[in-house]
Formats: sequence, C-alpha cells, structure tokens
Amino acid sequence: MTDSTKASSGGAPLTTSQAKGCCAPSREPRLPDIANGRPARSICLTGQEFHSSIEIPEGTFRMGDAFGEGYPTDGETPVHEVRLDAFHIDATAVTNNMFASFIEATGYRTEAEQYGSSAVFHMLSTATGRDIIGTAAGAPWWLNIHGADWAHPTGPNSNWQHIPDHPVVHVSHHDARAYCTWAGRRLPTEAEWEYAARGSLEGKRYAWGNELTPDGEHRCNIWQGTFPAANTRADGHLGTAPVGSFPPNGYGLYEMAGNVWEWCADWFLPKYYRNSPADNPQGPTIGAGRVMRGGSYLCHDSYCNRYRVAARTSNTPESSSGNLGFRTIALN
Repeated sequence: MTDSTKASSGGAPLTTSQAKGCCAPSREPRLPDIANGRPARSICLTGQEFHSSIEIPEGTFRMGDAFGEGYPTDGETPVHEVRLDAFHIDATAVTNNMFASFIEATGYRTEAEQYGSSAVFHMLSTATGRDIIGTAAGAPWWLNIHGADWAHPTGPNSNWQHIPDHPVVHVSHHDARAYCTWAGRRLPTEAEWEYAARGSLEGKRYAWGNELTPDGEHRCNIWQGTFPAANTRADGHLGTAPVGSFPPNGYGLYEMAGNVWEWCADWFLPKYYRNSPADNPQGPTIGAGRVMRGGSYLCHDSYCNRYRVAARTSNTPESSSGNLGFRTIALN
C-alpha cells in the first residue's frame, strides 16, 4: 500500500512505501505525450566517445542473496546459476557532464522537466516557499520540489555545472533509454549488472567482500548516523559523490554500491528468480516497474540495506529523484 504526496499546487504526485522510503519515490503516469521517452527532436549517435567501458568476460556466476538478508518482497532468492556472454559496461555512472552533452545535442526534455517537479531529500533541498510542493506521507524526508530536475538537482536555484563529475540524477527509465539511443548504448540487464558488480568475487555480500568497512575504510557512499535526521558524513558525503570517489571493484567498476540507484533494463517481478533462464536472462516480459540496483547515499542498514550486491528493488519507469541515475553497456 502506498501513501500519496500531499501536494499544495502544481507538480506531479509522488508515492512511496514505508519499506522503500529511502529508495526513490514513485510517480504514476500522467502525461501521455512523454510515455515513450523520445527526445524533442531527432537524435544522432554521437555520444560513444564519452564512455569509458570495461570489458566483462563471459562466465557463469551464482545470482541472488546467499545470506538470507534481503527483504522477502524483493525476491532475491533462490540463488541460481546464470551464464552470460561478454559485454562492455561503463566504469562509472553517467555523469552530469555526459548527460548535458546529450541534452545539448538533442534538445531532449526529461520527464521531471515535463512533469514540473521531482523528489529531493529534505537535507539537500535548496528550494524555498512555493517551490516546495509537498512531502510524501510516511516518508516526509522526500520533498516534491517544483523545478527540480537533472540540471537543478537540489531545486531551481541549483545548477549541475557546479558538480559536473557527479552522477546525473532525476532521470527516469524513459530518460535513460533515450540517452542510450543517442549514445549507441543500452541499459544493463539485471543479471549483467549483478555479475559486473560482483567483480569476479563469488558469493560475497558486497562488491568488495563481506565486511562493510574493511580495516575501517569506507568503500561506498551510504548513510552513516541515524536515518533520516542525522548523517555523520563519515564517508565524506551527504548527497552524491563525484564518480570514482571510492575504490573500484575487481573489474575496475566504481560505485556499484551506494551513491545513486542505477536503472536496469528489466521489468521487475519478485518471483522471477524461481524460473528465470540460466542463459543470458533478459528479465520478465511484464512487471510492476523497472529494476533498480546498487542502493544510494540514503541507504542504511537500519532501514534499507539494499547496497548489498544481490539487493534489488524497482520503480515506475516515469519516476525520478535526487538519488536515481544509471550506467550503460555497449551494443554488440
């Protein structure tokens, strides 16, 4: 059951659930003209040069939660064997600078821009007055901010140019796919994402091993302190961190845990693992939303431990928020 955003005027209502309140809040479809996610004018394949890809070798791995730590409704079990062909994946999430090049080349308007608002974490908001449309019932730390979008990540008075090397946020699944079309790339499947995130480690809890902070070293950008009111910033960050801020995993991939949620190509069904194909699974043909992976700077083990490598959740493809981004894979 979800709780609707209390909206005073304008913007688009957001919904959230208590179980996923530190994840990315959802948005229900409203504007039929943006449902297909196409750019405002024709696109051209000129974005490939912005991507630093890492080759992930073909192989077989055991996918899913081997520790029994996942939320039952997320469907992280059973652990099952998956075989994947080789692929090339971005070393980092797509950055503001990269996304700005796409916008400049195509004139694309994101769904957050067309809806007129997006979700911003309350401690990061730079909005005031009427720009704060409302809060999500049950998750008041999410503010629905008029004028928040990829170019204005914390509100209409902010600007992406101040943080060009941070991951782009306020990007819906439709927006991410439009970027991929321009760049001649695609979103990873959920299986590809987890295989890459594991960095050749078998059956581990995190992308670097089983300990969250080995030798006291922070390996990801998540919440420290008491969520959602007090963050000690022991890892050095309250919101997003520049890409490449933390050590890479065994494949050379950065921030596969924390920082921002990353869209995957798959539809989400909690029961999918029970009968998913063993060879290059593409996900179900229908679902309750699109898969998100990796967790974000708002995850904390007391509330949302989805920064584990097997963790999975979902959101509606129209949704956007200040902790939701993506990375891409090269076309074959």
